[in-house]
Amino acid sequence: MLFAGLQKLTLLDYPQHTACTLFTQGCNLRCPFCHNSSLLDACCAPENPILAEDVLTFLYKRRGTLDGVCITGGEPLMHDELREFILHVRNMGFLVKLDTNGCYPDKLRHLIDEGLLDMVAMDIKNAPARYAMTVGMPQFDISPIRESVALLKENKISYEFRTTVADELHRDEDMEQIAAWLQGDSKYFLQSYLESDAVLHKGLHTPSREKLKRFLAILQPLVPHAAIRGE
Repeated sequence: MLFAGLQKLTLLDYPQHTACTLFTQGCNLRCPFCHNSSLLDACCAPENPILAEDVLTFLYKRRGTLDGVCITGGEPLMHDELREFILHVRNMGFLVKLDTNGCYPDKLRHLIDEGLLDMVAMDIKNAPARYAMTVGMPQFDISPIRESVALLKENKISYEFRTTVADELHRDEDMEQIAAWLQGDSKYFLQSYLESDAVLHKGLHTPSREKLKRFLAILQPLVPHAAIRGE
């Protein structure tokens, strides 16, 4: 398995743990606000590929220093080799956190049922009715997303949902629909889109703090553990 990037230390990506972050190449979505647009094309080899064997060598040297490994993308579950890689990582004693867009519920369930994951962070791109627009795919079928949400809400594993809020893409009524969808004890974070030249489509803007707080007030009656990332 090839990786597109390695961040050797993060204190943010895995809550309450020291970790490294691995980036996989390829994603099935085309979200206009994506900051990892260079990782979207699954047909392209990473510009500076990192071999799984080299990652494992790095991790072997970091035993006792790092607690875990965060695997993000792109979309990691696109890669059939991921399971075997995670097995090696777990056998070395590391925790594993997976970031996913929720499009591959069967693969996610298998990894959870095998005990290969310790935490999952899943993106909630928008309210169901506006999902296709938000992920940049007009014919998008949201059924797998719903299945992944239901799977995580079974509480077999530590998890969080999160939405990257762009000013032009998210409205009060979207938060009302998301609250109805996720209602319960799920951890759910709003995080600000940050304006950047590296995103897939320019022209989106960072929401105001007041807008995020208004969204939070809409969410919390049904999703009491909703919060704004960084507060």
